[in-house]
Amino acid sequence: MISTSRAALAIGLLSTVLLSAAPASAEGPAVVTTDNETPVLYDDDRGGDASGDDPAIWVDPHDSRKSIVIVTAKEGGLRVYDLKSREIQSLKAAKAPRRDGVEGRYNNVDIAYGLRLGGRKVDVAVVSDRYNDQIRFFAIDPSAAKPLREVTAPDQRFLFSPDRKTVGEEHTAYGLAVWQPTPGTAYAVVTQEGATTLATARIVEKDGRLGYSSVERLTMPSEFPLPDGTTWKPCEEPGVLPHFEGLAVDQRSGVLYAAQEDVGLWRVPLPLGTKQPTLVDKVRDFGVEDVYDEETEECAPVDPNASGFGGDHLTADAEGVDVYYAGGATGYVIVSSQGDDTFTVYDRQGANKSLGTFRVKGVKGVDDVNGSDGLTVTNRPVGKYTQGLLVTHDEPDTGANVDEERDATNFSYVSWGEVARALKLKVSTRAGNDPRF
Repeated sequence: MISTSRAALAIGLLSTVLLSAAPASAEGPAVVTTDNETPVLYDDDRGGDASGDDPAIWVDPHDSRKSIVIVTAKEGGLRVYDLKSREIQSLKAAKAPRRDGVEGRYNNVDIAYGLRLGGRKVDVAVVSDRYNDQIRFFAIDPSAAKPLREVTAPDQRFLFSPDRKTVGEEHTAYGLAVWQPTPGTAYAVVTQEGATTLATARIVEKDGRLGYSSVERLTMPSEFPLPDGTTWKPCEEPGVLPHFEGLAVDQRSGVLYAAQEDVGLWRVPLPLGTKQPTLVDKVRDFGVEDVYDEETEECAPVDPNASGFGGDHLTADAEGVDVYYAGGATGYVIVSSQGDDTFTVYDRQGANKSLGTFRVKGVKGVDDVNGSDGLTVTNRPVGKYTQGLLVTHDEPDTGANVDEERDATNFSYVSWGEVARALKLKVSTRAGNDPRF
């Protein structure tokens, strides 16, 4: 049964938003390289309206060389790539299995491990579908030539909308991560586009397919007190609140890390509402007063010289988030800073101190990573990536073989070992968020 919306613990929560951020390095971001990127996707009729957004890595437990990368392409559906970034499957954004289902728009993806389905355990790609305000499920069969097969139960209810007409307003399922507090138990954590709502939904088997139940919601702040006594609300287009997209769950601590795009990175204890969320870091222009221009459909600062009360690491939008486990209590939270094409790494312990930033430079004919949206990381050895793999979205994709007149996106593979060496981080290939290991 869906609960009514619960307000955040507002008074105590808002008192946390003015935490100071660690100073930026005087040397600037470290530079790591990539020579491996997926084929270009084009967001137009000729390209099947495929716009890359969010990746997930499924590690083959028997032969890591057969591991796969699953990515969302919005109206273009899903793509599956091998470790050499070759496409091995393309799935269209099919109609949702509802009486009023329409063709989907797949936004974010994560992996749920060891779910019971049809009397056996399966790993599942869990996907948010914006056009149907639902969660979609795709069983992973590594022995099949096409490893993904949809197993979504019919007639799953809308996550945030009361009816199909409201779904059309598109304040619907957006960002997504999987939370598995115990083996075989899984929840999808989902954000709402254009709103500050976070939700959890328990993944359940229904007549040999997968659906969800027990939806709980938490409303996060949309405006913030400032040290000068004023209250700041991020500038958005009319009818839109500062929403969240990038999510990752620290499976060991039960903490959700959530990127509120125009605000910063939050730490949110799970289950939702049990403890007070904390704003870990703020975007650089936090507190700067902007005004929305209807002609340009953009926000611009009232005072171009205003400095605000922001941090030193994230330039809006704060986007992709994931957690790297490095053994024992050690680990890292990685966040993409879309506005300046960098990535910030935070300690997953204590106050989540910033440990450094990096950018990704393309080599051997591969372009640099720009405007990164979603990202994912595994500490498991996968093929030649013996110290783990980071996969990140790249927009716009550029290069000799890219038609730069079209909206081009793709994904780049980065050795985590190179990131660790650049920022002097610990590496472990034994611990992780994958319960199969």
